[in-house]
Amino acid sequence: MMIDAHHHLWKYSAADYGWISPEMGVIRRDFLPADLEPVLHHFGIEGSVAVQARQTLEETAWLLELADKNKFMRGVVGWVPLADGDSVRRHLERLTAFAKFRGVRHVVQDETDPRFILRADFNQGVRALLEFKLRYDILIFERHLPAAIEFVDRHPKQVFILDHIAKPRIREKIVTPWDRNIRELAKRPNVYCKLSGMVTEAGPRWTPQSLAPYIETVLAAFGPKRVMFGSDWPVMLLAADYERWYRTVSLAIARLSKAEQERVMGGTAIEAYGLG
Repeated sequence: MMIDAHHHLWKYSAADYGWISPEMGVIRRDFLPADLEPVLHHFGIEGSVAVQARQTLEETAWLLELADKNKFMRGVVGWVPLADGDSVRRHLERLTAFAKFRGVRHVVQDETDPRFILRADFNQGVRALLEFKLRYDILIFERHLPAAIEFVDRHPKQVFILDHIAKPRIREKIVTPWDRNIRELAKRPNVYCKLSGMVTEAGPRWTPQSLAPYIETVLAAFGPKRVMFGSDWPVMLLAADYERWYRTVSLAIARLSKAEQERVMGGTAIEAYGLG
């Protein structure tokens, strides 16, 4: 089964989605399951993982309700206030009543503290995820990788999924020290990595060749068994359409065995998120 391991949905309003700037006109509208399902169907993709785009419990509940109504939505990665002490467990108890609640994400990349991911209150909340069998999606820029490695080492039994290959500086064609830190992070067997979000980091003039060093580094570091395809739709529309990204990844993994390709295009996501 093929899985798109990373996409978003929203009912757009400028107040709720302030991070969508006026320059991002192509995504300043609603994106709902009815918009995505035919796109996935066109490529034979049978399932998806919806990921939070707002840091609100309201959005998380909305995504879970949509997942209940749409079979192709196999899992949801939502948001809970992980740094809010005793309330974390209460929120997790309520949300895990939804069968498709699979993980939690915090937008660490936007925190002013470069070492936010190591804060004691935040890590206390992350420790609660293990009790509820939830994964944690790591959303950071490449400069946060050293702190993220230390963070992962604090939680050796927690399943982590690195989003957007940690957003390297593709537009500037800078590979190091991102590549070195990626190889170090990949030594932790409890960490998976998404091939996603790369085209928006690269900008509208990207080519498959400009992405190749980054894709090859991730595949070599994590191996196909811990790498998964994700579109980052509709954010990706700022730099590419779905078909171009799908074809780029398919070409990049063509040298792998059929079994390895199937892992990247679905099997890894099924395992990592317990989609079953």
